[in-house]
Amino acid sequence: MKHLSYFLVILILLLSNSSFGNDLEVCKSCPYKSITEAVEKAAPFDTIYVKEGTYYEFNIEITKALTIIGENNPVIDGQNKGEIITIQADNVTIDGLTIVNVGTSYTTDYAAVRVVKSENFLLQNLKLKRLFFGIYLEKSNNGKVLNNTIIGDAVQEYSSGNGIQLWHCRNVEVRGNKIKKVRDGIYLEFSDEIIISENNSSENLRYGLHFMFSNHDTYINNIFANNGAGVAVMFSKFIIMKNNTFKKNWGSASFGLLLKEINDSEITHNSFEENTVGINVEGSNRVNYTHNDFKNNGWAVKVRGACYYNVFEKNNFLYNSFDVSYNSRINDNKFDGNYWSNYTGYDLDKNGIGDIPYRPVKLFSFIVNRTPETIILLRSLFIDIIDFSEKVSPVFTPDNLLDENPLLKPISHD
Repeated sequence: MKHLSYFLVILILLLSNSSFGNDLEVCKSCPYKSITEAVEKAAPFDTIYVKEGTYYEFNIEITKALTIIGENNPVIDGQNKGEIITIQADNVTIDGLTIVNVGTSYTTDYAAVRVVKSENFLLQNLKLKRLFFGIYLEKSNNGKVLNNTIIGDAVQEYSSGNGIQLWHCRNVEVRGNKIKKVRDGIYLEFSDEIIISENNSSENLRYGLHFMFSNHDTYINNIFANNGAGVAVMFSKFIIMKNNTFKKNWGSASFGLLLKEINDSEITHNSFEENTVGINVEGSNRVNYTHNDFKNNGWAVKVRGACYYNVFEKNNFLYNSFDVSYNSRINDNKFDGNYWSNYTGYDLDKNGIGDIPYRPVKLFSFIVNRTPETIILLRSLFIDIIDFSEKVSPVFTPDNLLDENPLLKPISHD
């Protein structure tokens, strides 16, 4: 019995020591001169410290649990030869590296860091520049991508990649990243239970955020500004988008947020400011739009058919050229208790609610949808006259699209 206890103690000590691992150092005067060499020699759960300097390496393959930490932002220069780091193991951490000059290919999606079929990964404090794809997660789960800076030099869509891409992933947190000048800032496909928070995805060639076929995802406290076409959310359900800013996404085919085939979702406490279209909605049902601010947009909300049982409540519509646009006379959506800066009604009982309903869809918005060139007449007296006549007796716009309780003061969303 005594020998058995002694054996168990020794076994526990061996297992605990193996899980902590040893430290390896990489520098010109260190035992290991390259990151590739240190990775090959390291045992599982070792930690590799990369000292300050520039390392000309690519195709660094990690197939065991390792932690790689950069000290004073060491640079890995791939010299445009291909992918830089590929992770194919669980429990890998990459922290504090600068990675530049990722290879460009029209047949292979080279990335600064790729994670393949891995669990429990952590990528943080990385600086990625002159890249094709930045961080590419492929069939990987239960990981974190935190506080990275990704700056590309994208010029054409066909020759550029995405900043952070997730494909067939689950339960990943993407937080605190700054992404600029790539094709899509953040791209998701077939990725569920993803949390995207506190990122700034701006000045990208196409979308600040783009995802499809991804369910039960949460997007909170992000900034999407000055992107080519804004943010596109498509073919997904059970999405929460809260406290995000969509700003200055201008262009003939641009918008703050595109919703296409989105169901059973929440769009709340967001700010849509100075976009061509605040929200462009197509084929989306049972979405609640509450406590959002729409300010100085061309169109605040543009609805394009087959949208049913959506609710717009307690939103502020402030100084938009058009508050709501419809392309048909059918309305199965609810507008109630919103503030409209264009409302000209009165409040005789002083309860803060207008005594007459507000009709947000103007005849002129219907005309512009069919004939865009007529937008040049926007501020003309003729347009005021036809809008007034349509309000009195709706013919072309939905006669049941009314806010029965328009507010007289903007709603505070603090």
